[in-house]
Amino acid sequence: MNKCLSHTHAYKQICAGKKKPQSCEEMPVDTREIAEEIKKKMNSDSVAMAELHGKMHKQETVCIFGTGDFGRSLGLRLLQSGYSVVYGSRDPKNSLLLPKGSKVMTHAAAAGEAHVIFVAVQREHYGFLSSLASDLEGKVLIDVSNNLSRGLYPESNAEYLSRLVPGVTVVKAFNTISAWALQSGGLDANRQVLICGDRADAKQQVVDIAQSLGFTVLDRGSIRAAAELEDLPLQLFPLWRLPFRIAICLTAFIFFYALTRDVIYERVINGKDNSFRIMVSLANKVFPIVSLVMLSLCYLPGALAGFLQLYNGTKYRRFPEWLDRWMLCRKQLGLLALAFGFLHAIYTLVIPIRYYVRYRMNVYVISLVKDNTTYEFDKTAAWRYDSYYSMGILGFGLFVLLGITSLPSVSNSLNWREFNFVQSKLGYMTLLLCTFHTLLYGWDRFLKATSYRWWMPQPYMLSLVVPCVVLILKLILIMPCVDRKVTRIRQGWERQSKTSSNSRDTKTNQPLMA
Repeated sequence: MNKCLSHTHAYKQICAGKKKPQSCEEMPVDTREIAEEIKKKMNSDSVAMAELHGKMHKQETVCIFGTGDFGRSLGLRLLQSGYSVVYGSRDPKNSLLLPKGSKVMTHAAAAGEAHVIFVAVQREHYGFLSSLASDLEGKVLIDVSNNLSRGLYPESNAEYLSRLVPGVTVVKAFNTISAWALQSGGLDANRQVLICGDRADAKQQVVDIAQSLGFTVLDRGSIRAAAELEDLPLQLFPLWRLPFRIAICLTAFIFFYALTRDVIYERVINGKDNSFRIMVSLANKVFPIVSLVMLSLCYLPGALAGFLQLYNGTKYRRFPEWLDRWMLCRKQLGLLALAFGFLHAIYTLVIPIRYYVRYRMNVYVISLVKDNTTYEFDKTAAWRYDSYYSMGILGFGLFVLLGITSLPSVSNSLNWREFNFVQSKLGYMTLLLCTFHTLLYGWDRFLKATSYRWWMPQPYMLSLVVPCVVLILKLILIMPCVDRKVTRIRQGWERQSKTSSNSRDTKTNQPLMA
């Protein structure tokens, strides 16, 4: 009885925090049984976690045929991810630049060390693989090669490799990843690995390796897609070609147009040599005009698409091919427009320090002194110029915001509603501010006869045509009676045609996906 009382007293002290339990004997019987049960449970759990920890760090051996830049970068990345790496080389003794911790041996010996083998050699050096057919039997070969040009061979490198060594499983992968991307850890380069192959289990092994290296994987299907994957690194700005052509054509047209009015006209009619204005003055006329027109071209296809859907009465009808191409390159058009806007801002900042501007200011001030006249303050001009600069600064600020949100690292952090608000709502606000900026620049010049040299209007008037058209079309689309109908169409509503659905023209009702 006394023992039980002492145990109870000790237990109360433990619960009050005045004493730490020295053993299970100081706890009541029921509490002691619970503690022992918890201890057993914790011991069993800790053992299981230790076994799992060991299994997670157990990696397989990977073989790499080829000791070039890509092979060395790939091997280093694999070693950092916990894999064992063995290189297969035609001359193992001279392979001195390989990452520390890897092994190098002959191709036949290296093939026996691993089940997954990276073939990091060019197609013209595949010949040695045929002699290793017996050693490669049942292995998974990862083809990372590319060609120097399109259509160089009748079949893809991966298909040729599978035909050269029939007993292996070939997976095309990592050909769109550069050695620099492997060295940078995928943090400052392309992080997507495209793969294709005929066997799901082999592709899964490649997926596991790619994910352990920190890459994301996109499966492109069977080995027949290898030719398409090999053509991807050979493409040179495929989505930028049309925007570049538009920018070059617009720049050339506006430049020669301004050159004719400001330089050639003055030379022919007044005998003045204004050719020095080409470097800054003409450039600072061309850049903002091209920027404003290209920004307008980003939003014009969306407005045209809305009117086409109204005309067709459905969203399930294919747009014309030229409109599809136009809409796909809107991001590139916007980024080029932003680049021209930056050039305009930089050229504007150097205007006050130009020799020609300082000379004109000095001449004007001296003439006022000689004539003993005073320059009167014009409130209208003050309002106009302050509004002109304000519209330009606000428009350029929103323009930069549009460019930032178009970056993948930023756009991926936004949901669709946020992204649509920035690119659509704020985009049209940017276009409106930049258009007002141009209108304030021109002010009443269009009313003066001197503005039309050889019946040619000033360049800024030409730049206002496309933006005004886009803003008018958008104004029509956001009218409640029109917007309500466009919204219904985009939600799946279709206008009932007079003819029955069985007699529809199949040519004009093509599906959206072929």
